[in-house]
Amino acid sequence: MHDSYNRAIDYLRVSVTDRCNFRCVYCMPPEGVQLLQHSDILTYEELVRIIAILTKQGISKVRITGGEPLVRKGIVDFVHAVKALGTVEDLSMTTNGSLLGPLAADLKAAGLDRVNISLDTVHPERFRHITGGCGNIADTLSGIESALQAGLTPVKLNVVLSEAVTEDDLVYFTRLVRQHPVAVRFIEYMPIGYGGIGPGMKADAVRELLEKHAPGSLKPMTFTGKGNGPAKYYRFAQSKGCIGFITPISDHFCGSCNRIRLTADGKLRPCLLSNQEVDMKTPLRGGASDTGLASLFFQVVQEKPAEHHLNNSDTDFQRRMSQIGG
Repeated sequence: MHDSYNRAIDYLRVSVTDRCNFRCVYCMPPEGVQLLQHSDILTYEELVRIIAILTKQGISKVRITGGEPLVRKGIVDFVHAVKALGTVEDLSMTTNGSLLGPLAADLKAAGLDRVNISLDTVHPERFRHITGGCGNIADTLSGIESALQAGLTPVKLNVVLSEAVTEDDLVYFTRLVRQHPVAVRFIEYMPIGYGGIGPGMKADAVRELLEKHAPGSLKPMTFTGKGNGPAKYYRFAQSKGCIGFITPISDHFCGSCNRIRLTADGKLRPCLLSNQEVDMKTPLRGGASDTGLASLFFQVVQEKPAEHHLNNSDTDFQRRMSQIGG
């Protein structure tokens, strides 16, 4: 399936819940956000039906997101049901990792291929602050270890370049990629949250500090594992892992974007950084045929914009990251 700009659309991000056990300061205001009613959230059966329809139209990669997907009961069975369709080539999940430790092996056995884990700092006090007082860094580090042991690889760590990231964190990540087959990806700060924390270092400064703490320089590489997305990857000589940089603002990658998003309440969105969305839940629950639901997918694909307008200060986002699925 190609959009009106001839981009092949083969990647669906599926939010299974708007709930999260963290209250990250750049994602939620201190008072929290208005949560969906349980009846508003698509059931697992409805989600599996939509995925089954869309994989017949060219979707081959599916990422499960939230909120935090691991807070929803029955998530392992849902992973198994999606994998059992036989049409998803790459099934992944984005998680904060805090609940992953005891579930990693079961998720792998159910058919999950790999995980992305959010980790914005390894300093315990800064971690607790940035997660709104809810997070314990030990739980997330345990989740990372369990993911590696279970074979949910490549394990990717997503680090938002906020002011919480310090040189001490970069020292830790330098050692980590040298010793373990992980991809640490530094993501440019996007001003679409609630301003609980500000932007931090730029990518060039991060690279300079990483090289300061490692012999040799970072060399460009081609990422050959599953999930070769918008990151530009580099590797130190002899390292088991690699470093990636994702720059959605300073050097956006809209021209090669291959994804659409399904929110937990059944809205299909052609772009993360846009207010465009099409309701799939109402026709789904109203008895629409598979052909009818597929036509909504065609509509969304053709409405996918050429690029985001995040640099436009007048943009008023109606939903925030936790309500979309990231």
